[in-house]
Amino acid sequence: MIFTDAKQRFSTRVADYLRYRPGYPFALLDLLRRECGLLPGSVIADIGSGTGLLSDLFLKNGNPVFGVEPNQEMRQAGEEFLREHRGFASVNGSAEATSLAAASVDFVSAGQAFHWFDPQAARREFARILKPGGWVVIVWNDRRMEEAPLTRDYEGLLERFGIDYQRVKDAYPEGAEIRSFFGEAFLERDLPNHQILDWDGFRGRLRSSSFSPKQGHPDFAPMMAELERIFLAHERRGRVRMEYFTRAFAGQLHAAGTEL
Repeated sequence: MIFTDAKQRFSTRVADYLRYRPGYPFALLDLLRRECGLLPGSVIADIGSGTGLLSDLFLKNGNPVFGVEPNQEMRQAGEEFLREHRGFASVNGSAEATSLAAASVDFVSAGQAFHWFDPQAARREFARILKPGGWVVIVWNDRRMEEAPLTRDYEGLLERFGIDYQRVKDAYPEGAEIRSFFGEAFLERDLPNHQILDWDGFRGRLRSSSFSPKQGHPDFAPMMAELERIFLAHERRGRVRMEYFTRAFAGQLHAAGTEL
């Protein structure tokens, strides 16, 4: 599923995205070191790098990172967030046209972004820029955990008020889409993750979503009233704990590939 507005959807949500979206656990680095041979010198192309949450993890590991981001506002926020990392290079590009040199990176990563890509064009571009034996790593934070009452209530709010939430949700890749992208051989792991949020953080987390009605929309006020009800039902000492698992897929792109 291709979204024609994918490259601009977050232009007005940058501050909330940077401040209130969950990052990625250090256990992801352990996984990639163990299973994919990640080294501190491995060069990363972080595609759809946005405000820099996944790039930051790799940079803290010592990796040089090209942050490839087509949205100007998100790209500038990432540049500011990561300005103290000398190994970061910001690139105005997309998954389908990164502008990076052929065979120039060891890993291609995509954090919370793969569902916005044209998968066939992205696969060709990733294969072009990867060195022989390179890896593609696709990760996202998924809050759909049946055992978490807060998550269930939050999910119901999104289903009720999200402008195109179901369409975005349905676009997240499942097993068949991942197999089409990688072929039969790929790694799949779920890693625990969470956020602790006060009321301002809980509101900001919702506002950061591309499908959340903005202030002035008829559904904004009732959505926020329902969000407050959910917060009060679950808070402990003014905080709630949002449970996630970080879903990680990693594989290599062989020359033949499979048609998507």
